Amino acid sequence: MPRGERPNIILIMTDNQPADLLGTYGNSEIRSPHLDRMAAEGLRFDNAYCPNGMCSPCRASVWTGRLPCQHGVHTWIDDRQRPNWPDAWNAVAEFDTLPEILKRNGYATGIIGKYHLGVPTPGHNGIDHWVTMERGHTLDFHGNVMNVNGETFTHAGHSVDYFSEQAVAYVEGRKDAAEEPFLLFLSYNGPYGHWPSIKGRATHRFADLYDDTPMHSVPREGVSDRAVACYEMNTAYHSREKGGPDFSALLRIPNDLTSLRNYYSQMSLIDDGVGQLLAALASTGLDDDTLVIFTADHGFSLGHHGFWGHSQATWPSNAFRIAYNIPLIVRHPGAVQSGQSSSRYVSSMDLFATILEYTGAAADGSGDIPSRSFAGLFDAPDAEWDDAIIIEQEETRAIRTPEWLFVQRFDGSGAYPLANELYDLVNDPGERVNVSGDEACRQAEEELAGRLGSYFARFADPRFDLWRGGTVKSNTSRPWLWKDAWGDDWHPTT
Repeated sequence: MPRGERPNIILIMTDNQPADLLGTYGNSEIRSPHLDRMAAEGLRFDNAYCPNGMCSPCRASVWTGRLPCQHGVHTWIDDRQRPNWPDAWNAVAEFDTLPEILKRNGYATGIIGKYHLGVPTPGHNGIDHWVTMERGHTLDFHGNVMNVNGETFTHAGHSVDYFSEQAVAYVEGRKDAAEEPFLLFLSYNGPYGHWPSIKGRATHRFADLYDDTPMHSVPREGVSDRAVACYEMNTAYHSREKGGPDFSALLRIPNDLTSLRNYYSQMSLIDDGVGQLLAALASTGLDDDTLVIFTADHGFSLGHHGFWGHSQATWPSNAFRIAYNIPLIVRHPGAVQSGQSSSRYVSSMDLFATILEYTGAAADGSGDIPSRSFAGLFDAPDAEWDDAIIIEQEETRAIRTPEWLFVQRFDGSGAYPLANELYDLVNDPGERVNVSGDEACRQAEEELAGRLGSYFARFADPRFDLWRGGTVKSNTSRPWLWKDAWGDDWHPTT
C-alpha cells in the first residue's frame, strides 16, 4: 500500500533495550528469530537514536515530536510522586499528540502495555482502547495491576505474554473493521534490565535457552568511576523505600550471570510476542495494509564503558552510543524496502513526523516541532538526509554526527563543575579518548557547540529549559544540581 492510503500503524516499543540486544544487529548470543525475520522482510535502521536516555521523556518525545526542554518530562516519572499529581494527571496533556491527530483523521487508537506518562487514566491522548499497567516502572513481571478500559485487576501471569495476547486479540478484532484504519501502540515493559524484575533465574518458557550461555556479549570492563559517583549521589538523595530503584544494581548486575541471562530471556519472550502479532496480521489479511515499527524507548549499556543501564547511570550523564542507539525496524510488504538497512541517523522523536506523513495526516502545525519525517527513506534507504542527532539529558546535551560526538555540560553550578567531551568517531569509534580542548579539534568543537546552541535557542521552551532556570514535570534525577544552580526554591511542577 503506498503512502497516503491510510495504512494501519502498529508501533511496538520495548523498555530498556539497546540495538545490540538483537541478532539482526550482530548479537550472536540473543535468540530473536522473529525480529530478525522482520528485519529481513523490512528495513533496519543502524543509526537510530533516542533524544534522551530515560523512558518517560522518550515516550513523550514520540507522542509530541518535541524535546524534553519543550514537553517538560526530563527523566523517568517516579510513581512515588503520584500523591503530588493532580487527579488524572497527563504529562503531555497540553500538546497535540500523535494518537489525537490520527484519531481526528479517522483512526481507531489503542495502547497495550506500559504508559508511564502520568496517571494511567483511560482516554488520555485520544486513545480509545486502553490496556495498561497501573505502575510506570516494573518491579516484577508477574502480579501486576492492569487497567483495561477503566477496570482494574491483578494479572498473575507474565506481563509480556499478557500484552502479546491482548495485541493479537486487538488485531483479530480489527478484521471486520478493515475500512477504519488503526494505530496500536504495543508498549512492552520488558526486557527492562533492572532488579528486582530480573533478579534470579527467569520464570518463563524461554529461561532454559540461556542456562549455558557464557554472556560474552556483555563487556567485562572495570566499573567506571562515573558510575560509582552516580551511585553515591543517588543513594544520598533517593531512598530505596516505597518501591524506589535499587541503585546498587547498576554496579552489580554486569557480574551477575543469572541476572544477565534473565534479561536476555525477557527479550526472547518479547520476540515471541512479535512473532504472534505478525502471524495475526497474516491470518486476518491485514498484513499488506499495516506498517509495523519495532523500536525501544531508549538504549541501555550492557557494561560498555564500565556501567550498566541508562545514560543517567553515570555522573554526569553520558552520551555514549550504547545508551542511546536503539533498534528501529520498519516493515510494510510492498511499500517498504525489504532486506536492506539504512545508515542514516534518525531519532525516535522523528517517528512523530514520520507516521503523520506516512498516513497523510497533519499536525496543527507550528515551527516549534523539531521532529523530522524519514518516511522518504522507506523506499530509498540511502537518500539525502541530515545525519545529526540531538540529545538532551538534564545537565548533558550532545550532538552526534557520523564524524563527531560533542557533549556539552551545564556550566551554571558552582558546587558541581562539569566538563565537555568530544570524540572523534572516525578514528575513535569506541568513544574512548576525549579530545575536547585539543587544538587540532578546536574548529570542529566550536562548530558543533554552535549548532547545539542554535538548536536549543530555537526550540527550548523557557518553562522547561533547565539550563536557563526552567523546571521539570513531576521529578528530576539531579535535584542537587538544579537547587545549587537556581536556589532552594527551585522545584518540579505538574
